[in-house]
Amino acid sequence: MEGIRQIPYGVSDFLSVRKDDLYYIDKTMYLEKLESQPRTLIFIRPRRFGKSLFISMMQAYYDKAMEGRFDELFGNLWVGKHPTPLRNKYQVMYFDYSRAGGTMDRLEENFNEYSCGCLDLFIEKYKDDYPQWIVDKVRQTNSARAKLNFINSAAQQVRIPLYLIIDEYDNFTNVVLNEEGDAVYHAITHANGFYRDFFKLFKGMFERIFLTGVSPVTLDDLTSGFNIGWNVSMIPELDKMLGFSTEDVREMFTYYKKVGMLPAGCDIEAMIEEMKPWYDNYCFAKECLASDVRVFNCDMVMYYLRHYVSYGQAPEIMLDPNTKTDYNKLKGLIRLDKLDGDRQGVMLEIIEKGEIEATLIPSFSAMEMTEPEIFPSLLFYYGMLTIKGTNGPLITLGIPNNNVRKQYYKYIQEQYNQYAVIRVYKLKTAFIGMAVDGNWRDTLQYMADCYYNLSSVRDCIEGERNIQGFFLAYLNLNDYYYTAPEVEVAHGYCDFFLLPNLTHYQAKHCYIIELKYIAKKDYTEETAEEQWQKAVAQINGYAAAPRVGALRQGTQMHKIIMQFVGWELLRMEEV
Repeated sequence: MEGIRQIPYGVSDFLSVRKDDLYYIDKTMYLEKLESQPRTLIFIRPRRFGKSLFISMMQAYYDKAMEGRFDELFGNLWVGKHPTPLRNKYQVMYFDYSRAGGTMDRLEENFNEYSCGCLDLFIEKYKDDYPQWIVDKVRQTNSARAKLNFINSAAQQVRIPLYLIIDEYDNFTNVVLNEEGDAVYHAITHANGFYRDFFKLFKGMFERIFLTGVSPVTLDDLTSGFNIGWNVSMIPELDKMLGFSTEDVREMFTYYKKVGMLPAGCDIEAMIEEMKPWYDNYCFAKECLASDVRVFNCDMVMYYLRHYVSYGQAPEIMLDPNTKTDYNKLKGLIRLDKLDGDRQGVMLEIIEKGEIEATLIPSFSAMEMTEPEIFPSLLFYYGMLTIKGTNGPLITLGIPNNNVRKQYYKYIQEQYNQYAVIRVYKLKTAFIGMAVDGNWRDTLQYMADCYYNLSSVRDCIEGERNIQGFFLAYLNLNDYYYTAPEVEVAHGYCDFFLLPNLTHYQAKHCYIIELKYIAKKDYTEETAEEQWQKAVAQINGYAAAPRVGALRQGTQMHKIIMQFVGWELLRMEEV
């Protein structure tokens, strides 16, 4: 398809994007904003927001060796028309520490080998700027520290300014923390640890430094050795530097419709509205709450677009399968399998309410990661929460979209799956009957029976929140519905609203489900009846709300109340 810009799904090399004329969403206007900040910057964003492509663009822009290609690479971009004084001024040194790692007995050796390789590429690229004996010295030594010191001394002598760019600066240590534990992590990032020691060499060597990653943990542990960084992750000017705005998405989809790669009859605004609940709604600076513009996860948008171009319709599964790998990495880094009671409580509150109020901590040590007060901030940096509002000095952090919500549900499912009380295949088959035939009773009774059989964990997690977590986890397996917990309707919140997913499946029935819980010690017939009558009034109020009329999309509404006493279903009826 000559002359048509292809979709750069998975491409993070700026030179390839421009050479092959792939579609590029211009982010070069942010270079000027970065240059107005202090000279050593740390910028943190979750995975799949385009960090590597942005850094690749920065390398090409600031590299003195690329000056002759400036018009080719940047001529029709914003910065090509508005070049900054720092254009093509530097020798650029680049590291990507997601590529350094290995077994415990070779951590330092692997780190040194990777760093040496990057420094060898650097001196080879700029060899004409240095005396031959310096080039030879750098090539001959097998120590990354020595190479760096040679380059530092030589660059000062020839008065060539250096720009250091590090991608995934925290990845190496995060993997060590996850796979080798606290002791090994502490050893390499404290005192004379090799990672911390290497970073200390950067001070005074570079005119500018830009570090990016997904976590502020290493930043805090390295601060006494590398204390010149300025964290710009949450300043409003850079809120949309990575990811896509709605207008970015609209322009890209309009282009592919115009060139005939999207169907002529497709409705771009409808496509954007379909994607928003799944990929959008990220906000990284509280000052940006006043604007309605939020940030899309760009890899997810590319996944959707690629599928639409290939098959003429949205993907049946809205989540890119590659996110399974992300979830497994995330699970290890956040240590979801090692949560204590307090942090489990944080997870359950987020899952139940969709949000939590917290103080956003700009950086914290690895030793503080297990503190429940820190945990919401950790979830924010990994993209599991985003800024939704403020309450005095506190920030309201909420689940950004369905993509992330499913990751929370997966966590809950994994907690219950270890007890092997529910047959997922049987449940998924039963959901078809709910959606097509309105046969809800057998399905919900089966779930209630499975819940009752969780005898192994009765003593530690009994309660209303536990019931909601259980039903959220397994109702979420239903492909016919979006499982929306705590939907605000009629000045109240229904427990579950099974919204019909008519884009992919033609459900004929939808549901509002209200769960009620009474502790065994508090049960009497009178309290149960009083609670039931209040539930009837609540669910009728929810169903009458105009918003529900729109969300049900013409499907038949069922209002179901399930009343539990302890672990046992006491009463279940449609009202």
